[in-house]
Amino acid sequence: MGRSTGPTVSKSPAKTHGHSRPQTRPQAPREHHRDAHAQGQPEGPYWIYGHHAVTAALGNPERKLLRLARTGADIEPGEVEGGSGDWPEWEQVPRDILESWLPFGAVHQGIAVKVHPLPEHGIEDVIAEAADQAQAVILILDQVTDPQNVGAILRSAAAFGALAVVLTERHAAPESGSLAKAASGALEHVPLVRVANLARALETLKKGGFWIAGLAAEAERTLAQAKLNGKIGLALGAEGPGLRRLTREHCDLLVRLPTGGPIDHLNVSNAAAVSLYELVRATGEDEAED
Repeated sequence: MGRSTGPTVSKSPAKTHGHSRPQTRPQAPREHHRDAHAQGQPEGPYWIYGHHAVTAALGNPERKLLRLARTGADIEPGEVEGGSGDWPEWEQVPRDILESWLPFGAVHQGIAVKVHPLPEHGIEDVIAEAADQAQAVILILDQVTDPQNVGAILRSAAAFGALAVVLTERHAAPESGSLAKAASGALEHVPLVRVANLARALETLKKGGFWIAGLAAEAERTLAQAKLNGKIGLALGAEGPGLRRLTREHCDLLVRLPTGGPIDHLNVSNAAAVSLYELVRATGEDEAED
């Protein structure tokens, strides 16, 4: 499949399949809240809120900004690095108006920015970015629909240097304010790559030099025991059903985390963070030995 390096495994991968308001200020116009609930990408602009997420959006040159809103003149984003600098004027609005634009209960910290969705990235873009890298990791999410989980996974991906997070166009969390908030700025740094057919995308990644490891509780080997190296795509399924059968069949091997005790399973975002740590740790040890 054109992959020159791969994981060190004890048996053939093919055999592992199986699995607050001023009184004198006029009210700003209310907006209909559109934080995405449907599957797939949002069709139009949406609000990002909270200091970390807003600061990161302002610093992303790929992010098109439409409105900047805050509940007081003393509320500022963090120190912005990068970005186009071509921002709209800040609007000062009553807190209840700002909250009417956001999801119920959103922790906005008095600041929000209305944005267009980010430009789309494709699998080929990921492969091209990894072309000259000896070691690379991407995360592949099989029908993970909770924006809190996807946001947390993006945060871990940014922290551990993953190139991208791949997920399906349908039955997956859309880009949204709640996802951006959970990602704490990472949405602006780690591409979300949406694919129509996950199995086909896995085969494309294989041809691009990636080995695909699926995380499954019933796998014989742990992630550490598999000694993965090179370009790795780690596939994770939704909590409960896990990876779908077809996804499993397109993995090179299945691995598990060595969990135990009264609760022997992890939330998918926690599993992603632990797995990324293990992959980065193992890579660091290999480089030290060399």
